[in-house]
Amino acid sequence: MRSSNPVFSRRGFSRDTGYAGFNAPPQAGGPAANPYAGANPYAQGGNPYAQTATDPSGPQQDVTQAPPQYTPQTRPMTMDDVVTRTGMTLGTVIAGATVGWLFLTENLGFALGAGLVAMVLALVQSFKRKPSPALILTYAALEGLFLGALSGYINAIPKLSGAPMQAVLGTMAVFVAMLIAYKTRIIRVNARFTRFVMIATIGFVLLSMVNLMFMVFGGGTGLGFRSGGLGILFGVVGVVLGALFLALDFKQVEDGVAYGAPREESWLAAFGLTLTLVWIYMEMLRLISILRGD
Repeated sequence: MRSSNPVFSRRGFSRDTGYAGFNAPPQAGGPAANPYAGANPYAQGGNPYAQTATDPSGPQQDVTQAPPQYTPQTRPMTMDDVVTRTGMTLGTVIAGATVGWLFLTENLGFALGAGLVAMVLALVQSFKRKPSPALILTYAALEGLFLGALSGYINAIPKLSGAPMQAVLGTMAVFVAMLIAYKTRIIRVNARFTRFVMIATIGFVLLSMVNLMFMVFGGGTGLGFRSGGLGILFGVVGVVLGALFLALDFKQVEDGVAYGAPREESWLAAFGLTLTLVWIYMEMLRLISILRGD
């Protein structure tokens, strides 16, 4: 399993080149084909560890022995594992945000540095083959410092007082709404859905980067994606994309539990959910700031 937010690559549980669970039929009433089939070491069939031997009594040819049943090296991931790891990661973000709010509001330079380091750590974890709990928790702490300092700074502006709490409530509302929509199959995650989300996100990120370049070298608000009516529209699109990525995260967690991913993969599930929730919070905070006249 590889989870991530809209900024980072998403590799999924399957070890082939497809998306997680999308070499199987989309969600339906009955169980789908196991996406771990093939090169996946967690599959019950198609054992990749089968031994090849040479038959000495006949022509020299490969004779594949009956594949022994594969015994996982660790117990399979459960939903409790995902909930526990996600709680630890989000708890670390909240703890870091508390410190940032209390002590770094007047030192945004340090907070920005923490945010940049957190981004680098997130990129490193996104490209690692295995989860590193220490790396994930360090990312969460630094990201929390940045979010707390930024939120405290915005909250200190009179006309934006209370905006961070509104953004938190909005993020929680989006999470609950998407969880309900996913569990009731109002939203069905399949290959077409994923392609649409990825293409839309690439366009969103590219436009954000172009706008940032215009802001840095041209001054002002760049192309206008951070203020006014266009900024509101852009903010709504950002929140919607974050919500759609939550559905992808839910799908990956569901597939991992159903198909017996190892327990350590729950850290990647927590990492992906945290990245997505941070994305939604940031877009929600920016949208609220624009709506309230900043």
